[in-house]
Amino acid sequence: MSFVTHLNQALEGGELPEKTYQIVLQLYESYASSMELSGFQMKNYDHLFDALLMLMIKHLKTPFHFEAYHKRILHPYDYFQFGIEFIRPLVDQQCSHVLGMHNVQKISQQLQAGENAILFANHQTEVDPQLMSISLEKSYPDIGENVIFVAGDRVLTDPMAVPFSMGRNLLCIYSKRHIDNPPEKKEEKLQHNQRTMQRMKELLSEGGKCIYVAPSGGRDRPNAEGEVTVAPFDPQSIEMFRLMAKQAHKPVHFYPLSLVTFDILPPPPSVESELGETRSAKREGSLFFYGDEIDMENFPGSEITDRHEKRSARAHFIYNLVNANYRFLKQGGFS
Repeated sequence: MSFVTHLNQALEGGELPEKTYQIVLQLYESYASSMELSGFQMKNYDHLFDALLMLMIKHLKTPFHFEAYHKRILHPYDYFQFGIEFIRPLVDQQCSHVLGMHNVQKISQQLQAGENAILFANHQTEVDPQLMSISLEKSYPDIGENVIFVAGDRVLTDPMAVPFSMGRNLLCIYSKRHIDNPPEKKEEKLQHNQRTMQRMKELLSEGGKCIYVAPSGGRDRPNAEGEVTVAPFDPQSIEMFRLMAKQAHKPVHFYPLSLVTFDILPPPPSVESELGETRSAKREGSLFFYGDEIDMENFPGSEITDRHEKRSARAHFIYNLVNANYRFLKQGGFS
């Protein structure tokens, strides 16, 4: 029995809302089209969508609650492996590259020594965590498997995103984009964020942690000319991580991470206020660039005495590092 038949049965049986049904169907059709264009038969991947449908229905019946710090679930169901296997067919390995492997090696050594690494990165798709793991699985699988992602509330509540999120280590936080919506929940969300920051400080004090954070607070999107650009970094976000690092009992190292993954699963053209964004998948290469370690205290503008201006200068400096490496990836200078 085909996946579409199973999907139709779920709709007719009242297990899926109409809107969710349409979102899953669009994703399946785009996934199938891309596979067939690449010379693969979609029937070989239907089981992946059957698994997704099962997990979505399970969540809709009994919503999963994420704690401030969520550890990936491997038993009794391996959500981590599910996410990897679902996304892997979309990755064209021949067109995929990881640059800065000497910095990945350095990060690995620092983690093994009980120190920490924080990756200031741009963010393009919901499945960047899975793409990152796939890109490192042959060289540094431990980093790809154990990295902790700072995750916004959207990927913790959207029925399609939740099964993928359950398989990752997450520090769950409300982003600035959504913290005021709805207004009556703002104080509760701020308190949740404080708990998350406290948990992160504890994790950094334990040592051996690698944390990925997008200081933009969201995914990159096309500009007026249709070019996908790195979204601006929030100085307050970077400052918060800098202060958390100073309070930790173990050393914390900072690195810029640039990635090009947009075409695999693009976000909607604009930030949506309601859950349930449409999704369209495409088989493409994924590109990652791990830049050199960042000196958080010495940078252009570090001599500024006004603390707000200094924070802005630091954020601008880090943004420029990520953006320069991002443009290098986009221009294909590595090939």
